[in-house]
Amino acid sequence: MQVSRNPGRLTLVTTRNQSKTVVAGSGQRFSPSIMHSILIIGCGSIGERHLRCFQKTGRCTVTACDTNPKLLSAMEDRYGAAGFSSLDEALTAGTYDAAVICTPAHLHLPMAKRLLGLGLHVFIEKPLAIDESLVPEVRAAISASDRFVAVAYVYHAMPWNQQARAFLQSGQIGRVLQASSISGQHFPTFRPAYREIYYTRRETGGGVIQDALTHVANAVEWMLGPCTRVYCDAAHQALEGVTIEDTVNVTARHGNVMVSYAMTQFQAPYENVLHIHGERGSVKIEGLQHRWGVMMHGETEWTWHFTPPLERDDLFIAQASAFLDGMEGRPNPLCTFEEAVQTLRFNLAALRSSDTGTAIDL
Repeated sequence: MQVSRNPGRLTLVTTRNQSKTVVAGSGQRFSPSIMHSILIIGCGSIGERHLRCFQKTGRCTVTACDTNPKLLSAMEDRYGAAGFSSLDEALTAGTYDAAVICTPAHLHLPMAKRLLGLGLHVFIEKPLAIDESLVPEVRAAISASDRFVAVAYVYHAMPWNQQARAFLQSGQIGRVLQASSISGQHFPTFRPAYREIYYTRRETGGGVIQDALTHVANAVEWMLGPCTRVYCDAAHQALEGVTIEDTVNVTARHGNVMVSYAMTQFQAPYENVLHIHGERGSVKIEGLQHRWGVMMHGETEWTWHFTPPLERDDLFIAQASAFLDGMEGRPNPLCTFEEAVQTLRFNLAALRSSDTGTAIDL
């Protein structure tokens, strides 16, 4: 295995015993010409990660905002960030180019509408919202403000997903016919405070459908097109201390593509695998192995495309940098507002289907 590094390029070449050769994609790095001022609203687990990773881009200064004094003090101590105990206080005391909304989901759109009215670019954590009631107003605010808005579905920043999507769009496996996703993790290990955060209630964006499955559904829609029909079976099976669903099986249609999703948040293995099958071949994405593969009809081995080892923060730094690119008018792969609205509709249809036991057309 050989890894070569250049100032703007990272390339990995891997040769397998079966004589399959793989070259991973490369990315560009821009020299910062503008230092932006970013306000992080909400400093829980994901808010702290955004604060840290925006700071690590070297392209911005960060300010923290949280109503929890302990969290706010931690941001100030760990990262040297200025801190404010309310959004009103932060907006009165400072001037910002953009804000990152990391609050519970029911607050996302009201805050986005307000911030856009003040002329800020806005980055919104997933899911976009818990219902569509404010979508038209925020859409109008985006149009009126002409600010850059994106939603933090981090799968868009993963090189293996970007490369697999580009390959699918090339048409080499023909028309896509079916896809299946199997994913999950042991939530108490990865989010030990799950009983004390938004996760406990559907009204704040909790449960496996709005918390974790939404990432996968958004990625599949990004690759294959919007979901048009959902049948969902979801239940609370195992997680202690909550009653929200922790297990889901979904049968869906994305137009003519048949798709299945399976996920739990109590299983022992941490896994994330997506199979996509077309007329002439198949694509397999193994997210935790940072690779994607192709097998055409008549072949018996996968041709794997690898990404060099990454730390978890690397993806969020790339995502933060992509948002700053968007603010500056540069191309970026981030989830758009309208793509997130579509995934919100998937979430709501899955929840309704689970509640009623019926299939829902979007």
